[in-house]
Parts: sequence; C-alpha cells; structure tokens
Amino acid sequence: MLVQAAFAAWRQVLSPAFRAILWKSIALTIGLLALVWFALTRSLAWWLEGHDLSASYPILDTIAFFLAGAGLLVGLAFILPAVSAVVAGFFLDDAAEIVERSDFPGEPAGRAMPLGLSLLMGLRFAGLSLLFNFAALMLIFIPVVNVIAFFSVNAYLLGREYFELAAGRFRPAPEAAGMRRYHARTTWLAGAMMAGLLLVPIANLLTPLFGVALMVHVHKRLAARDLEHAERARLGR
Repeated sequence: MLVQAAFAAWRQVLSPAFRAILWKSIALTIGLLALVWFALTRSLAWWLEGHDLSASYPILDTIAFFLAGAGLLVGLAFILPAVSAVVAGFFLDDAAEIVERSDFPGEPAGRAMPLGLSLLMGLRFAGLSLLFNFAALMLIFIPVVNVIAFFSVNAYLLGREYFELAAGRFRPAPEAAGMRRYHARTTWLAGAMMAGLLLVPIANLLTPLFGVALMVHVHKRLAARDLEHAERARLGR
C-alpha cells in the first residue's frame, strides 16, 4: 500500500498540475533556509567578534571560522524538516485538492483548512522538530548512530505532522490524531520515506509537496480500509 502511495505521490509532484505549486514551494523553502542561514551567520560573526581569539591565538580564529561554517551546513540539514513543515502548511490545501480531484474523483473533497490553522500546525511541528533534532544533533560525532537518530526522529515527526495535516481536511483534529496513533506503524513508515528524502541533496527540496501528496493517499487508503473492516465486523455480528 505504501509503495503504491509513494509512486502516486511522485507522479503528482512531477505532474503539470503541480508545476506552479512546485516552483513556489521550492522558492519558499530556499528563501526560508537562506533567511535561517543569514541569521545564523550574523549571530556567529557577532559571537566571534565578541570573543576575539586572534589576539593571542591567531590559528584558533581561523579554525573557529572553518568549523563554524561546516557546522552551519550540518545545522541547516537538521533545520530542513522544520522548514518543510511550514512550507507544507502554506501549500497544503492547493496540493491536497489536486491529488483528491485527480486520484479520488468519485469521493467527497476535503474541507480547506484555514490558512492560519495550517500554518499554526506547521509552526507547532517546526518547534517540535527543532527540539528533537537539536537533541539528535548532540550525537553528530558518533558515526552511524547520528544518522539513525536523525532518521528515526524525523520519520516519527514527519509521519505524525503530515498525516494529521492531510486527515485534518476530513475529520476533527482529535480524531485525526487518534487515527494516526491507531495506524502508528504505517504513518511511521510513510514518515521514513520522507526522512529518507531529506538525506538526498536537492531532491530534499521536494519534501513538502511529496509529503502532502503521499499522506493524502495514505489517509484515503487507510480510511477506506477501516471502513471495510468496520462493515465486515457489522455483517459478521
């Protein structure tokens, strides 16, 4: 089921109908990352100027700038999940409507979430993502473990947030969260697909739209499966 949903999501992301949203999504993602990069580099420059290392140890100043630059690149990789969630909240309804209309034409369309609410959910996730990814960042110097920590944390967070965004178009937030918990294994595996995409340079800029398209399919398929199981249980009584 997940493999089929992933192929369907990629087909949508690369389709002509998605093209306008795709370029806007990539531009917003790059813009937010550039803004974060600027803020981090300015903060770093201010800190290094306030702790002048060159007076007594010139070599330390050079090393500090080099390590800081490399560290900022790694830091941006850990910030990308949070940025992708904000972008997804911004384009959620436009992307979800295209997927629902083209891949589920005979079914009722979801209700558009207020932009403020979807952005609020994205910002909530961004905060959680920064918190958990900061904890994972502490393991950066432990080979293998650092990648596993990054992957596992983001598989859970991305699966949780994107599923609830997609399900929120059809059901109240508490019900969407309950459905996600009931199908925790499936949503984690779907989140793992997105976490894997985050590890691929350039392609990771597609994460917001891929995540929305993927979770629209996952939610629709799980909802249909739950309805079928409920109907079988009713007829079996």
